[in-house]
Amino acid sequence: MAATAPPLRPVGRVTPPFERAAGKSGARLVSPLTILALVIHGYHPYAEDGGLYLAGVKSVLHPELYPYFRGFTTAHLRFSLFAPMVAGLVRASHLSLMGMMLFLYVASIWATLLAAWQIAIRCFRSREACVGAVTLLALLLTVPVAGTSLMLMDPYVSARSISTPCSLFALVAVTDIGRQIRQEERISIRSLLLCCGSLLLAALVHPLMAADALGCALVLAAAGLMNGKWQWVAYAGVCVTGLAAAALLIRFALPCPPGYMEIARTRSYWFLSSWHWYELLGLAAPLLVLAAIRFRLPNIHSGAFKWIAQMAIFVGCLSVLVAVTFARVDMSTYAVARLQPLRVFQTVYVITIVSVGAAVGEFVLRRSTWRRVAMIAGVGITMLFVQIGAFANSAHFEFPWAAPANDWERAFTWIRNNTPEDALIALDADYINAPGEDSHNFRAIAERSAVPDYSKDGGIASIASDLTADWFAGEKVQKGLDRATDAERIHAPRAFRVDWVVLSSGAITGFACDYANHAAKVCRVPARVRP
Repeated sequence: MAATAPPLRPVGRVTPPFERAAGKSGARLVSPLTILALVIHGYHPYAEDGGLYLAGVKSVLHPELYPYFRGFTTAHLRFSLFAPMVAGLVRASHLSLMGMMLFLYVASIWATLLAAWQIAIRCFRSREACVGAVTLLALLLTVPVAGTSLMLMDPYVSARSISTPCSLFALVAVTDIGRQIRQEERISIRSLLLCCGSLLLAALVHPLMAADALGCALVLAAAGLMNGKWQWVAYAGVCVTGLAAAALLIRFALPCPPGYMEIARTRSYWFLSSWHWYELLGLAAPLLVLAAIRFRLPNIHSGAFKWIAQMAIFVGCLSVLVAVTFARVDMSTYAVARLQPLRVFQTVYVITIVSVGAAVGEFVLRRSTWRRVAMIAGVGITMLFVQIGAFANSAHFEFPWAAPANDWERAFTWIRNNTPEDALIALDADYINAPGEDSHNFRAIAERSAVPDYSKDGGIASIASDLTADWFAGEKVQKGLDRATDAERIHAPRAFRVDWVVLSSGAITGFACDYANHAAKVCRVPARVRP
């Protein structure tokens, strides 16, 4: 006779007694915390990946933009509806694009903190612990996630701005469903809709992060619904499935164009062997902290926290195992590395910070107002200075109605206002790391086509292998462009119809420069060198 799983044992209510009231008061708490987070972390809509996504939205709203090298504007959106959705919101609301992006930025912070509050009130027994949990998360939103090149939340809008709160709300829903089944209650339609709706929205805007969220939800369901050996059987099944899927990806990966592997190797965050020691420590530390709180502080948390902590520890360990086994530099294909399995640590970090904040709230802050103020001041000011240092040459709040404070932004804005839409611009291949540039994206600000650069366009080419040839061609002609002679600058753009070149203010050139400031200048390429 086949063995059957033992029936689930009903357990006592695993959520705090104040859960219903606290759930209603969550919005009142996270609203001022959202303002606090905005003040600390700032807003930089054109920076880093924010500029990539923003250029993608602009290309949907205005298809006439970016006639050259358009793939570097749209490739990262091939499997995402983020750009069409944002464009649809702009058209429906009649707001300006930058006004909508600011709204989405504030809304995404608010939703993330609300989701964290919903997790906290299910996991911890006192209001002091829950308040400490969400407060600490608000203070640390821009903490980097080990060596993955991710932050918990970016100081700009990207698809992750939407997928992050969706992932957390899915965990809230799975926790509720697990509790309802264990207590032999009817499964709430609201919980089912929240789970499915959150995962669906995440999948529409960021399929990769949604896959991580689905994996976390499945492991959390196993932790909440199974006991003893059956729980370990479920974990083993998930582990074997994950490893088998990675092996199949490697086995049946399509051949890549010549040179693609070289592009992929420029993305050091894909490979653990390229990480610094402190980034590796950033993988182990949260898992150890969660284990310590799980086993050493049982009085502050409920059964729901045990499930969530087990989930986070398991998915963290599994992702490291997959990365070590299948995402190495010496692999014959980077099919698994391209999926960046360690990105699941974004969720692990959120759970860890919420847990640490709960312990601090329970044992240190308690109900003391001055202690809370001291923590907010100490941690908040530290993070504020870190963010100001990261964007040292830009305004802390780059609001739509404010003129740009960054000189590189001013140069890019001049190009937008004074050059034709079909202009093609060349910049140094590493312009985004130039002194004072603060990682602002040229295409998003200037709304003009640009020859592919090393940094951000290299990231696009690493996930869209069909852009390999274009990236190599563009990176080659622009490498060292800022330090080149005019003769070299004349020779370099011959392969393209380059109209203008953007150089640093210190670059020596005899080209006619129609605009210049303390950091950058915009110069005309002599007409005789254009094809």
